[in-house]
Amino acid sequence: MPIFAPSMANPLLRAKRLIVGRPLATERLETERLTKTTALAVLSSDAISSVAYATDEVLYVLAPLGAAALSYVFPISAVIVGLLVLVALSYRQTIFAYPGGGGSFTVAYENLGVLPGLIAAAALLTDYILTVSVSISSGIAAITSVYPALAPRTVPLCAAAIVVLMLVNLRGVRESGAAFSLPTYVFIVSMLALIGTGIAHLYFGGAPAEVISAQSASVVPGTTVGGITTGFAFTFLMLRAFSGGCVAMTGTEAISNGVGAFKAPGSRNAAATLTWMAAILGIFFLGSSFLAQRFHVQPSTTQTVLSQLGHHVFGTGFMYYLLQYSTFAVLVLAANTSFADFPRLGSILASQRYLPRQLSARGDRLAFSNGIVALALVAMLLVWIFHGDTTALIPLYAIGVFLCFTLSQAGMVRRWIRTKAEGWRWKAALNGVGAVATGIVAVIQVWTKFTHGAWIVVLIIPLFIVLLRAIKRHYVRFASEIQLDGTTEMVPLRHHVIVPVSGVHKAVANALIYATAISDDIKAVYVEVEPDKTAKLKEEWEAWDTGVELIVLDSPYRSLIRPLVEYVSAIEDTGPGELVTVVVPEIVPRHWWEHLLHNKTALYIRTAFLFRPRIVVTAVPFHLGAAHRIRDLLDHDEQIEEESRATELGAQSAASTTP
Repeated sequence: MPIFAPSMANPLLRAKRLIVGRPLATERLETERLTKTTALAVLSSDAISSVAYATDEVLYVLAPLGAAALSYVFPISAVIVGLLVLVALSYRQTIFAYPGGGGSFTVAYENLGVLPGLIAAAALLTDYILTVSVSISSGIAAITSVYPALAPRTVPLCAAAIVVLMLVNLRGVRESGAAFSLPTYVFIVSMLALIGTGIAHLYFGGAPAEVISAQSASVVPGTTVGGITTGFAFTFLMLRAFSGGCVAMTGTEAISNGVGAFKAPGSRNAAATLTWMAAILGIFFLGSSFLAQRFHVQPSTTQTVLSQLGHHVFGTGFMYYLLQYSTFAVLVLAANTSFADFPRLGSILASQRYLPRQLSARGDRLAFSNGIVALALVAMLLVWIFHGDTTALIPLYAIGVFLCFTLSQAGMVRRWIRTKAEGWRWKAALNGVGAVATGIVAVIQVWTKFTHGAWIVVLIIPLFIVLLRAIKRHYVRFASEIQLDGTTEMVPLRHHVIVPVSGVHKAVANALIYATAISDDIKAVYVEVEPDKTAKLKEEWEAWDTGVELIVLDSPYRSLIRPLVEYVSAIEDTGPGELVTVVVPEIVPRHWWEHLLHNKTALYIRTAFLFRPRIVVTAVPFHLGAAHRIRDLLDHDEQIEEESRATELGAQSAASTTP
């Protein structure tokens, strides 16, 4: 692989520092944790913002049945809010029982076993990916409701929003929280104004007469509504509307998953934030559903329910645009809940070897950078596949959430019974009721949404589990094979060194000098692609008189790699004690763009021998303008030291001024 010189690294490093920021020392981790106010914006935006599409999902099912069926919008929403309260109370217990975070996966894994834990993990990972896709798509829909001309550009706009979120999160948890707090609180104020003003319009005048007069219709059993006789079919549609509205509960588990992100005392701060989140979500969902029912709002493919309510309540004035822009902002930022929790869960799974270990490493800004980038890429792929259509993505959503709710609460029941902690009976009863309720909802979700896309999630979760198990098996096998038990026989080796050459030049000289330092058995190998050049090379080699034998390999099909591989393999196969090192001369240009002007033979050679157990490939770089590069490298090291000293002085100054 080409080695990039400091002349290339410095511009890249400066660009990275500009976008991501300077590296933070590990001891700064505690200062990067969240306060309750910031955590409400970072970890609750997913749940709070779901009111922007939850009522829409109920109305999409009920509206075709006629005005009478719309009388069920508020009762259905009230049942969902009751379920929300039950789940929030259960997760408060989880927060105190598992202050390290991990949420549903940790609870299920420790109390129910490996398979339930992996089911919870797969469901959570799926949900986090869908959260980004749905939230971003809904946010862009809020803007296209105001500017319909932007609708054809939905997918590029969604991708751009995901990239912005990724870059902000790469700067670290604290900075992303500070950036996202204002839009979230503006949305909260806008929603309170919408609900308060809307109720005032209804009860104190200002609502259109046709809205006020169309409110008392209800469905009588045995009648026909929208061509469907009330009975089983009608009940099925009510359940489908209920399961659609349950998307309002997505994100409820995020705080319990991210307890470790809170400032101390983490559990108490997380529990308080969870309570505020549940209260705000409940008020907003009930309020928007009540107004949608009372204002007789109909779902539309060009305008969201909140947009229509905004028109009813605010007209086309400043508050309408504030509502729409804040809705867009909070929906886009709702994806930040996933950017906060997906990498954290990925780190937990990676530490237990169920995901690639790269996901467990923190980046320069103490964030799990690899997980953040992976989430962004998968979410953009999903948005592209579904064309940024929220309605198409929603049926896939929330199924995994309720599966996690069920497993988490069932795991807590098992924990209380096992530990017999203080108050364990009523705690187990609360979690048990929650597990049964959310389990029933999970079944309803799969049943009512299966043909509308839920089958994809039902398929993806088992595939995810298979993938997690396969990764675990690889790491177990890997650990077993590299373990040294003290009885491994050390086989005497005969060390052959092969130096592929393309001519007589300084890069080859460098490689030969290195080769003589590691073995006495050295051969230079030239692959003859152009026979007319071979004679000249032999003459130059003999005149050079290095004492190293030159082997010329014929290549009738002009391949540089195959003859070399066959030659080295023949040496390796002569006995069990044979070790071959291929020393590859590699020229490194001064500038990154100059790499485009040279072939990648060294890379191809390394790739060809990568999976051969007794063949070692070593690249010996020859840097063009080496003195210039060394000077740049020293300057770079000095710059890093100065930045580190400045950071430490800044931290000490901040600590000394803190009361």
